[in-house]
Amino acid sequence: DELYDQYLNLNCLDQGLLQGGKADDPTKYTLTCSKDGFEKFVLAPAFITGDQVSDSQASLPQQGAGGWMVLLDFDSTGATKLTEASTNLSKLPSPQNRFGIVLDGLVVSAPFFSEPILGGKAQIEGSFKAEEAKQLAQVLRYGALPVTLTIAESTSISPTLGQDQLSAGLLAGAIGLGLVVLYLVIYYRALGFVAVFSLVVAAIFTWVSIIALGRTIGFTLTLAGIAGAIVAIGITADSFVVYFERIRDEIRDGKSLRVATELGWIRARRTLLAADFVSLLAAIVLYALSVGSVRGFAFTLGLTTIIDVIVAFWFTHPLVTYFGKSSWAERGGILTGVSKKRLTVGSQILSGGER
Repeated sequence: DELYDQYLNLNCLDQGLLQGGKADDPTKYTLTCSKDGFEKFVLAPAFITGDQVSDSQASLPQQGAGGWMVLLDFDSTGATKLTEASTNLSKLPSPQNRFGIVLDGLVVSAPFFSEPILGGKAQIEGSFKAEEAKQLAQVLRYGALPVTLTIAESTSISPTLGQDQLSAGLLAGAIGLGLVVLYLVIYYRALGFVAVFSLVVAAIFTWVSIIALGRTIGFTLTLAGIAGAIVAIGITADSFVVYFERIRDEIRDGKSLRVATELGWIRARRTLLAADFVSLLAAIVLYALSVGSVRGFAFTLGLTTIIDVIVAFWFTHPLVTYFGKSSWAERGGILTGVSKKRLTVGSQILSGGER
């Protein structure tokens, strides 16, 4: 009576009951639900356990008609128990002639015994689709075969240590970014500020992308990912250096600033695309061949490389073009970073010319 009352009160639509992981005693009667929550069962003590199933596989009928089925092989002990149980259950009316296949406390399948099964081989037939039959075969096989897990590496860190590592990673990124900004501003003057604005845009773009990816695909920024972002700072800064040096080369050749910005871009963009392509290819290969935290590094590196291309083409280049058309920059003051007199003098010194 108590078991019957529990059966009536069992709500298999409760998602908490469908999480699985419940350990039941196979020697006692069990009250449980199907994995999809559509049925509830009172199960008698188990007559066969998973270690008595020697193999299972999904297969199509030999005639090629009908749905997929699951083929089972039992060891000698399981074969004897199967013959005994199938003989008894096949005599009962439906649904008493069903038997439940239980994994993690939930019934994953409950086929019928239509006749006694002899010889230790059985097949579960039904309107299975290919994926359903393969999943059921895997459940039976993994429950049957002994599996040994070898722990290659185990590391435990406290939340405080993890926070310290995160803070150290962010500090390293901030220091690296600060040094890059300082170099760009000192060496390229006004053009350096263009690069700083571009870095800010790239940082915002990266942050928004990480948040969006976290909400859509569950991406998490790890310490390795932070390392990838730090490396990306150097890649982005290198793009600016290549572009700005091409502009300076054109000015040394006697071009005006307006012409130099366009010709410099034409010469620089091939180098930028080639470098970013190599970086992206390396990130893809690293992501495909690695596991764990290295994947986080590769993913972030690939993401920031794509962002570098976008920022260079659709922000840095237009901003430099606008800078080149300004009358203040055309006058070539020392603060512009493209002073024709200063660049020409520097070129003569490097080539051994007279001062």
